[in-house]
Amino acid sequence: MDKIVIDGGRPLEGTVKISGAKNAVLPVLTAMLLTRGRNVIEGVPNVRDVTTMIKLLKDLGAEVESYRDEKIILDTSRANNPEAPYDLVSTMRASCLVLGPLLAKLGRAKVSLPGGCAIGARPIDLHVKGLEAMGAKIFLRQGYVHATADRLRGVQFYFDTVSVTGTANLMMAATLAEGKTVLENAAKEPEVAFLADVLNHAGAKIDGHGTDTITIHGVSSLQPIECRIFPDRIETGTYMIAAAITRGEVLIENCVPQHVEAITLKLQEAQVDVEARGTSLRVRARHPLLAVNASTHPHPGFPTDIQAQFMALMTLARGRSIITETVFENRFMHVAELKRMGADIALNGHTAVIRGVQKLSNAPLMATDLRASASLVLAALAAKGKSIISRVYHIDRGYVSMEKKLSSLGAQIKRAK
Repeated sequence: MDKIVIDGGRPLEGTVKISGAKNAVLPVLTAMLLTRGRNVIEGVPNVRDVTTMIKLLKDLGAEVESYRDEKIILDTSRANNPEAPYDLVSTMRASCLVLGPLLAKLGRAKVSLPGGCAIGARPIDLHVKGLEAMGAKIFLRQGYVHATADRLRGVQFYFDTVSVTGTANLMMAATLAEGKTVLENAAKEPEVAFLADVLNHAGAKIDGHGTDTITIHGVSSLQPIECRIFPDRIETGTYMIAAAITRGEVLIENCVPQHVEAITLKLQEAQVDVEARGTSLRVRARHPLLAVNASTHPHPGFPTDIQAQFMALMTLARGRSIITETVFENRFMHVAELKRMGADIALNGHTAVIRGVQKLSNAPLMATDLRASASLVLAALAAKGKSIISRVYHIDRGYVSMEKKLSSLGAQIKRAK
């Protein structure tokens, strides 16, 4: 199993290019199941979650004509297998997104309950509740969701809690349903709005995406998909914080500054200079870091996927900061590792109180999930001396060549067996 070795204490300087958004490409890949024919996606990030999703689609009968140079050509003409097996779905939460498309297209689906990072239960009860409201018959047996429907019908559905995957799943299912579907308290994330745009280009009739009320008028069929994935906002935020925590200056290219406004405001509040220009961001840490409070919320609030990285930054800020996690119930697993590096963090339920220290110490570290892994990399970059991070396969799920990109900015980082 690979490890990442970091000899920290060096400011990052230079230019880094952001890859395509992992959380945008995964639902688009599942949306291909609504079509029959040759689909083309460009700007695809080369991360493990994408590889896993492609394996799943192939298992469902899709044919990969080509996958190279960040471009996927995938033919869904023979994607007629309704069963998504445990060995693939259990490794990645987003695999549950095949449920809606399979049910809408084939009239049946058998999908294993999803897995992924151990950051909370993240049940799919809202997915099931919504599909049942649309006329599906669903039962659970031996860890699988079994669903059937002659044809789904339009419905008005309210999400009790905002769910990104739930919104995407029901929106995809509703594109081929009979009549009008209205999704209320829907997710407003850029990835959801992008999925709606892609579906509309394929012939769907979706309005209101980007707001909390999405309306879908069902159609009889969709044309194959062609699109380019936009830059990853979480990768963008991670490199913004990397520049700040190492007291460096980094130009971040190929990004969407509007997607990271909540992160930008928090960094500026902490006295980090952030300048947006077109599709680039320049981040400079010239002033002492100040402690800043943050609370995670669905978009456009502060992203839960940046909470761990921001906490690593706050361990070196002057004063006391309070970080509250409102989205997932078990997303403080990085705290124990940060404390081993000398961080002063106290936990109280869903709240972490961080008192800034002058420096972090190098240490052997253990990654627990995707974003926690990134936070440990950032902390190790700031700590003088050599840190070794184990179980870095989590990083490969969501970051493209992280050690190579950091090396290009001057970091002393390498991968080792």
